Amino acid sequence: MLEVLTLLGLAVVATAVVWKGSAWLEEATNDLAAGYGVPSIVQGAVIAAVGSSMPELASVLLATLRHGEFELGVGAIVGSAVFNLLVIPGIAVLVGGRMDTNRDLVYKESLFYMLAVAALLLTFSLAVIYYPVEGDVLQGTVTRPLALFPLALYALYLFTQYLDATGSGVEPADVSRLGAWSWFAFGLVLIVVGVEGLVLAAIGLGEAFSTPAFLWGMIVVAAGSSVPDAFVSVAAARKGRASVSLANVLGSNTFDLLVAIPAGVLVAGSLSVSFTHVVPMMAFLILATVVFFAIVRTDMLLSKREAWTLLALYGVFVCWLVLESVGATNVVPS
Repeated sequence: MLEVLTLLGLAVVATAVVWKGSAWLEEATNDLAAGYGVPSIVQGAVIAAVGSSMPELASVLLATLRHGEFELGVGAIVGSAVFNLLVIPGIAVLVGGRMDTNRDLVYKESLFYMLAVAALLLTFSLAVIYYPVEGDVLQGTVTRPLALFPLALYALYLFTQYLDATGSGVEPADVSRLGAWSWFAFGLVLIVVGVEGLVLAAIGLGEAFSTPAFLWGMIVVAAGSSVPDAFVSVAAARKGRASVSLANVLGSNTFDLLVAIPAGVLVAGSLSVSFTHVVPMMAFLILATVVFFAIVRTDMLLSKREAWTLLALYGVFVCWLVLESVGATNVVPS
C-alpha cells in the first residue's frame, strides 16, 4: 500500500512539473504565433497543438527507448486523445461558458482527425498482416516504412494549414522570436523531466497490481501529459477564443496519432504491437470521437449540458480501465 501511495505521489509531483513547463510553452506558442502572423485556427491546430503535445511525444520516446514499453507509450497517446476529446472541452465550457464552433473546425479539423485515427489503426493492421510476430498471429511489428505512412498524412495536414495561413492576411506582431523559442525550449526540458516521472509511476503501478503497464499509461501518463493541452485550451476558452481552444484539442490529437507514435518506431527501428491490446483501446477512442463530433456539430456549439455529457463519458472510460487493472473485466487480455 505504501508503495502504491509513493507511486501516486510521484505521479502528482511529475504532473506539477509538466504543468510548469506547460505554462512556459503556452506563453511561447502565443508569442510565436503573433510573431509569425499566424491566424487563430492555425495557431490552435499547429503551433499550440505541437507545443502542448510534446509531453505525449516524450512519453512515447521515453517509454520505448529507456524502458522498452512501446505499448505503454501507445496507451498514453490513446488515453491522452480520449482525455483531450472529453475532458478538455468539457472543462473549457464549464469555465468559459458556452463555446461556439464553426464549419472550418467541424468539417476540416474534426474530419482530418478522424482520418488520423483510421490511418493509425490501418498502420497497426498492416503490421499484423505483413510483419506478424512468430507464434502470435495477433501481434505484428511496426517497421520504419509503415511508420512513414502516418507521417506522410501529417505532412498533408500541415500543407492544408499552410494554405490557410498564407491566405489569412494576418500581419506579424513585433515580438522577440528568439526569446519565444528559448522559453519554448526551457518548457520542453521541464516537460521531459516530468513525463519521465509519469512513465516510472505507470510502470511501477503495473508491477504493483500485476497488470499491463499500458493500462496505467492510459490513465496516469495520459492525464498528466495532457496538462499542456488543458492549460492552452482552457486559457483560450476563458479569453473567448473558442476556435483556438477546440482546434488545439483536435490538432494535438492529430499530432499525437500521426507523429508521436511513428516517432518511437523511427527512433527504435521496429517495434512490436499486440492487436488484442490495441483494438479495445482504439475502439473506445473511436466511440469518444463519434460522440465529440456529434456534439460539436449540433447547433455549432458546446453547451454546459453537453460538457457534462463529455465528462461523464470520460468517467466511464476511467472506471473501465480501473476494472481492467484489478481484473474485474478482461476486455483487454493480460
